[in-house]
Amino acid sequence: MSKKYVAVVVAAVLGAAALIWTRPQPQQWHESTGVVWTTDYHILFLGREYLNDSIQAVLQRVDRSASVYNKASLVAQFNRGTSLVADAILDTLYQASLRVHNETGGAFDPTVMPLVNAWGFGYRNGELPTQAQIDSILQFVGLEKLRMADRKFVKSDPRVQLDFSSIAKGLACDEVGRMLRRNGVANFMVEIGGEIACSGTNREGGAWRVSVDMPTDQPDTVSHEAVLVLALNEGGVATSGSYRKYRDSDGQRVSHIVNPKTGRSETSDLISVTVVAPNCMLADAWATACMVMGTEAVQQMMQDRDDLGVMTISDIDDRLVVWSNARFADIIAQ
Repeated sequence: MSKKYVAVVVAAVLGAAALIWTRPQPQQWHESTGVVWTTDYHILFLGREYLNDSIQAVLQRVDRSASVYNKASLVAQFNRGTSLVADAILDTLYQASLRVHNETGGAFDPTVMPLVNAWGFGYRNGELPTQAQIDSILQFVGLEKLRMADRKFVKSDPRVQLDFSSIAKGLACDEVGRMLRRNGVANFMVEIGGEIACSGTNREGGAWRVSVDMPTDQPDTVSHEAVLVLALNEGGVATSGSYRKYRDSDGQRVSHIVNPKTGRSETSDLISVTVVAPNCMLADAWATACMVMGTEAVQQMMQDRDDLGVMTISDIDDRLVVWSNARFADIIAQ
């Protein structure tokens, strides 16, 4: 047998082995669960690889940028200093915050951090603030006290602080979704602490079914009594409410929803808002803004919007009253 013949045979065998080795893995449903930012996450997707390491990398990247509880994060550094060059994550959060801030007349404002701390819901816990303390803090709350150019944040007052907690979970859902798409995944559902981003279809080949919970008066227990179920193939869903995260002080219930214009913990008949938006980041921000605005203002603003689906649950005369706009009603599962 000639050397040339042997070489050809060996090459053919190695080529066949390479083809077998590189054959794509079949797609299958993968599930990733865990805890991030003291809340559970649940991710389900159809793909060829598990991708859990990539999911962790995305969550860590958002944490290093936007978590006020991570002392080494970019936003924590900014809160201790006077200026900062933002990364892509902070730039995206700021631009979205500015948009919702302007559309709501200031009801959404990420400079609310000092007020959140004062009411005991931030990284500092304290007694309830007096009106004099609130008035003092309001002097350095407001997006107009922050300037941004070429991704550089500059404060007009060194006491200005940022808190993207009411929008960052939504962005994290979107970022995980973008990573999945880059890896060829078309069908996924990403849920972090109740905020959801989804695309494509579920295991059964139908639209993703998203349950919207009935408000409960038991903040320390997980209750999932559904008001209704949404059917979604694309977009983000977020719910904000005053019924789970609050504190009691001298018989007074204090909500974690802080109005950046009045400086006070928001109390109204509106107890829950669910928003469906093109992405989870906007749904997250709008849900918080709506809670600040109150029932009447939300219904007036959202009645004819077709880019946002909105449902409110209000406590009126000791009755739960549910309202939604047409966009929201269109995606209620039948």
